[in-house]
Amino acid sequence: MDALSDVLDSVKLKAVVYQKVRCTSAWGVEAPQDSYSQFWQLLKGSCYLRVPGENIIKMDEGDFVFIPHGSTHRISGKPQNACVPASQYTKALLSGKPLFQGKEAETLLIGGHFEFASDVQHPFIKSLPKVIRIRNTNTEVSMWLQRAALFMNDEVGCEMIGSKIILGRLAEVVFILIIRAYLEQTDIKKGFLLALKDNRISNSLKFIHESPEKNWTLNQLSTTAGMSRSLYCREFKRLVGETPLSYLTNWRILKSKEFLKEDKKNISEVASKVGYQSEAAFNRLFKSKVGETPASYRRRILS
Repeated sequence: MDALSDVLDSVKLKAVVYQKVRCTSAWGVEAPQDSYSQFWQLLKGSCYLRVPGENIIKMDEGDFVFIPHGSTHRISGKPQNACVPASQYTKALLSGKPLFQGKEAETLLIGGHFEFASDVQHPFIKSLPKVIRIRNTNTEVSMWLQRAALFMNDEVGCEMIGSKIILGRLAEVVFILIIRAYLEQTDIKKGFLLALKDNRISNSLKFIHESPEKNWTLNQLSTTAGMSRSLYCREFKRLVGETPLSYLTNWRILKSKEFLKEDKKNISEVASKVGYQSEAAFNRLFKSKVGETPASYRRRILS
C-alpha cells in the first residue's frame, strides 16, 4: 500500500455530502468553524469564497475549494453580499422556504465534509493549508475528479437503494483526487505531501507503515530510501517535520490505537505488533504520548 493510502486508512476517512445549494438572487452564507474538513464544488454560475486571513477565491464552474481544518468561511454570489449563518440557510431549506430565490441567473453548488478519527494526529493533516483551490483543468487527474464529482452529484437526493453508501464512497474518492490534483497544481514547498512526492522518503515511509513491528535502526531506514544516514535524517526532518525515529514512534502509537479498538488482542499482543517486546515499556510510552494507559484507552473508546 502506498504511504498516503495507508495514512488515510489509519485516520479513518469518512465523508458526508450535503444537499445542493441553489440560489437565484443576491446570496451569501457563512459557515462557522467546524471540526470537519469541508469542500465545495461550483456546478453552475459563479461565486466567491473567503477564509479569514486568506485571499478571496473566485470560483469558476467545476472548481473545488477544500477547507482542510474546517475554518470559518463565507461563500457568496458577490464579494460584497451580506451572509446569513449556514444554520439559518439550512433551517429555511428544510422548512420548504429556501432563501435567496428570485429571477436572476441560478448558482448551483454542492458541498460536504470529510471526517477523520478525532483522536488521530498525523503530519499529513497538520501540513495541509487553510484553504485549497482545485481548478477545473484538462489534466487527467482533473478529468477523473470531474467524473467522480458528476457521479456524486447525480446521487444527491436520489432515493435509490444504497445511494447513501455510494455518496459516501464517492466523496472519499473525491477527497483523494483533490489531494492528487493539489499535488499536481501546486508548487508545494514543505510538509508531508512534499514527502510523498519525494520517491526516496515516500519509499521509506512505506516500509515504516508496513512493518512498524520491526526493530528499525537509522541505518536500516536510510537504506530503504537509498540515502546516506545523514542526508536521510536531514531530508526526512525537512519534509515530514520530525525525525525518522520520532515518526516511527508516533506511527506505532497510531497503529496501536487501531489494534486496541478491535478489542481482540491483549495488551502484550498489541505491544508486540507495534515493535515492543516489553509490555511495561509499551505501557509507559503509550501513556506518555496519549495521557493514559492502553488498557484505560481501550475501556474509554469501547465503552
